[in-house]
Amino acid sequence: MSKSTISPADEIWSLIRETQRNLERFSAEAEKRQAEADRRKAEIDQIIKDLSAENKKVNEGLKKAKELFETQWGKLMESLVEGDLVKVLNERGIDVKHTYMNIKREHGEDRYEYDIVAGNGDEAVVVEVKTTLKVQHIKYFLEGLKKFSDRLSSYRGKVIYGAVAYLRADESASKYAERQGLFVIKATGNSAYLINKEGFKPKVFS
Repeated sequence: MSKSTISPADEIWSLIRETQRNLERFSAEAEKRQAEADRRKAEIDQIIKDLSAENKKVNEGLKKAKELFETQWGKLMESLVEGDLVKVLNERGIDVKHTYMNIKREHGEDRYEYDIVAGNGDEAVVVEVKTTLKVQHIKYFLEGLKKFSDRLSSYRGKVIYGAVAYLRADESASKYAERQGLFVIKATGNSAYLINKEGFKPKVFS
């Protein structure tokens, strides 16, 4: 019986068919893996999206809570200081006839706010109110205080004093404020009082 012979052409076609089958198998496996990768990516994207939405809600809630706290607490502080402010300043020889709160103005890029202004026809005390007083707050306030008479023309030519009022303060803040010539007012549970040293003379900022 004679042996069957395979021609070189048959071997080549056999290799081509085998290679084609392997490519088809590899292609199917690659598509399967890509589909699984796409599915996992979609799941991760959805998780990230859900977390982002939840985080946004939390941040919005915290922002609203903070704004509400700061607004209400700020009003409480200003009312507290204003309540005793006349008495405190009268004791220092400033005859207060009127008080104004939350003076806000905007002239082009110059935007400013003064928490409380107490005074009479000749003098005025500009008060900055803070729950926690820091040195940087005082420095910023002093810059605004220097511009007060220019910003509010009705106070030009008047004697202008400055004051800071607070519930809490950094250790050096109240001392720094006094060195700058400011009245320093500490608020407690139901009142406010000056803590300036005996013989303190306020600086005139007009």
